[in-house]
Amino acid sequence: MRMLTLLLLMMTISCNTVEKTPLEIALSSDNEKIKTVMNSLEKYEVQILYTEIHRGIDNSISFKDFSFQVDDSTYFYPASSVKFPVAVLALEKMNEEKVIDRNSKFYIEGDSIESTFAREINKIFAVSDNEAYNKLFEYLGQDEINKRLNAKGIRSRISHRLSTENSDDLPTKPLVFYVDDSTTTTSLEIINKPIENLNLHRISKGVGYMEGDSLVSQPKDFSRKNYLPIRSLHNMMKQLIFGDLYPKNMQFHLSKEDRSFLLNSMRLLPKEAGYTSDDYYDGYVKFLVYGDTKESIPDYIEIRNKVGYAYGYLIDCAYIINEKTSKEYIITATIHVNENGIYNDDTYEYERIGIPFLAELGRQLVLK
Repeated sequence: MRMLTLLLLMMTISCNTVEKTPLEIALSSDNEKIKTVMNSLEKYEVQILYTEIHRGIDNSISFKDFSFQVDDSTYFYPASSVKFPVAVLALEKMNEEKVIDRNSKFYIEGDSIESTFAREINKIFAVSDNEAYNKLFEYLGQDEINKRLNAKGIRSRISHRLSTENSDDLPTKPLVFYVDDSTTTTSLEIINKPIENLNLHRISKGVGYMEGDSLVSQPKDFSRKNYLPIRSLHNMMKQLIFGDLYPKNMQFHLSKEDRSFLLNSMRLLPKEAGYTSDDYYDGYVKFLVYGDTKESIPDYIEIRNKVGYAYGYLIDCAYIINEKTSKEYIITATIHVNENGIYNDDTYEYERIGIPFLAELGRQLVLK
């Protein structure tokens, strides 16, 4: 009888033991880069989505999803991660209108600097160039960006340009396109709808912010800023990489050539785009796995991603292939590092806490 009782007890313990998920294992690591953040979660506002991609013997694809503290109703500033949808939508618009293509030369009216959309998109993914994003923003306009994203089920609100004066001006600047070497055509100015305030949890942040050289001692209001939650970024990556799994209305309609160009652009390292300074190491805008090292990314790891960093927020949305293990992942994560609660003072713990956390998180999930 005693042996039976012991056996039943062991079976009960075994049945009640729940195996940890890969994300739970990563976040319970003893590594200090992880522990520092996990010990103060409220301060760091961490949100994570992690997907393992499984391919069947018939090459069918399925997703196994895991999440940590994901909440679309709690605001974080998406920073340069908004460049990801804008780059994709610019290519989609060109593909639909068939007036210009990614290699058409253009310039912003009033500015003599010529470029192509292909060049600007490469700059967006290789070094997260703000001016490149702003040029695509002028081409699309706020209203069209939001209309296209919402039609694909991607919850968002893109309202402004980045790092420029009058960033939230409602009219766009016309673009002048070269039809051939000597003939140009000019796009019409777009007048967008007035920006409405976001109504989200924690939309006001911190204890103060710098305005010029003066400190304003009150929380910073983010209600008119861009909004692109973790779930939207993550799902957008799925819809782009694995479009055939989604209905037509949720796919990005790109030509075969544009899609191939985009996927290649998303994995560009700075040196491959002509940025050879020591400041532009391989992990410069590849926060997950390699953000905290200046060593070269090995050939067996492929990362297609878009990061963001501003106001103490760090974001990375990445599709990663580990060819050594033949495994694929999508990881989207954000962390907030602003210990003094002051915005615009350029005092953020990116290098000390934020990027090391994202890099180690990526290693725990992809390299283990």
